[in-house]
Amino acid sequence: MNALDSLYQQVILDHAKARHGDHLLDAPDAEHFERNPTCGDEITVRVRLEPSTDRIAELGWQGDGCSISMASASVLTDMAVGRTVPEVLALTEEFRTMMRSRGAGEPDEDVLEDLIAFHGVSKFVMRVKCGMLAWVAAEAAVREATAAR
Repeated sequence: MNALDSLYQQVILDHAKARHGDHLLDAPDAEHFERNPTCGDEITVRVRLEPSTDRIAELGWQGDGCSISMASASVLTDMAVGRTVPEVLALTEEFRTMMRSRGAGEPDEDVLEDLIAFHGVSKFVMRVKCGMLAWVAAEAAVREATAAR
């Protein structure tokens, strides 16, 4: 394992241990539950938007699963809060593209930030759903929150 792979692995482990956003919000604008039937990982993501805007004021989640799915949810919290719904949806699509790459190409670190750590995960098809689980739930929740306005 090279030094960069080791650093990326450490980012995932750090987020899996010190989970950012690991709590459910009271009175969210929307929530969505996702489950990975293959491995049993599950997560509920709740979002609250700033009043009269499409900016994410708060995101909280609660779940149970492998270190990859829990770390991805933690990174989601860090990256989604403060961004607009269109920005989060675009970021989700960038992450999805990287996760479907099977490790090919060079993803844009300036766009993906800490999500770049999951590039190695994309080589393992059975783990892609683990990495995407929270993002799929958040994508549905933010769409629901904006549709309700």
